[in-house]
Amino acid sequence: MGRTRTPYQDLKYIEGRCTTGTVIHLSHRGIIMRSPPLALSALCLFAIHGKTLGFSTRRRHVLSNVSSLRRCPQHGTSRIFSMPDDDYPSDYDANDLQSPTKTVAVDIDEDDAAIRDELKRELILLASVTNRGMCASTEERNLVVDLVTQLEALNPTADPAVNSQGDWELCYSSTQSFRSSPFFLAIRSFLGDENKSMAENAFDIHDRATTASRVGKVRQIIDEGNSELVSEYELSVGLMPGFPIRIEGTVVTSAELRVIAPETWELKVRGTRVKGSNVPFFDQYLDDNAVELPVGELYQTISGATPIAVLKTFYVDEAMRITRDVDDNFFVFTRA
Repeated sequence: MGRTRTPYQDLKYIEGRCTTGTVIHLSHRGIIMRSPPLALSALCLFAIHGKTLGFSTRRRHVLSNVSSLRRCPQHGTSRIFSMPDDDYPSDYDANDLQSPTKTVAVDIDEDDAAIRDELKRELILLASVTNRGMCASTEERNLVVDLVTQLEALNPTADPAVNSQGDWELCYSSTQSFRSSPFFLAIRSFLGDENKSMAENAFDIHDRATTASRVGKVRQIIDEGNSELVSEYELSVGLMPGFPIRIEGTVVTSAELRVIAPETWELKVRGTRVKGSNVPFFDQYLDDNAVELPVGELYQTISGATPIAVLKTFYVDEAMRITRDVDDNFFVFTRA
């Protein structure tokens, strides 16, 4: 039997910030949708007495489609965001909904700078205690997702894809960290969506095969002209279990970069090489001769074209960048 839509279902997200730093949320999937009268009473009390209780509100969009949110007229200190075209029933399963196209948001409210700094501190702390996300629990991963989503909604930079030049070091990854390299991005693009499961299996096998490896710094360098991205991935690999000798080196992959939208890059992998190896004579030979595997040319020979990988940056400032791949995995970088 169909359910009658109520005005409460237009209410998506309300947030109040206490002067002590405590954040209070009234979520559309909790109190508002399951108990509209109670939610309305809470909302009225919040709007009427918010100033007396020492509340001030700050805008944080937690819905994936920032561009579709509409700001309602302010009443006191509360801000309400709604999606007037939402025709889904109140008891829907979020997994059944189609995700709208995500677009970049630009936040020009100077008062939000303090919120961004607080969110970044929390994110960097979680990144450090979880080894860039490798050891994160489910709860910690969920916290990071929330922090990243809020930061993306508070992005202070117009055209982030154009304004991401410089050296960046990976501090958190929602998937295997090696997938930030154009080498693996090209593999995912080459196999396509129809073979996504094959790509995921291949990445999992590679991850398990290199479990004993130690990952050092993971960096991306974007040139001033936004024409090239260079990935550097430091590795230390043991020859065999129990053997005290390890091979070290940095895998360097270069890719042609092209900006096609305010938040979007297209990448074409060029080549991969190893530098800084600790193997005697071998490292000198590699460095002196600039030996590089022409990955792009190999793709050209095999398939007639170099696969194009897509990356989207929804947040960048002077210290942090958040970039997502085609599968919506995100990589958080800080200035190196």
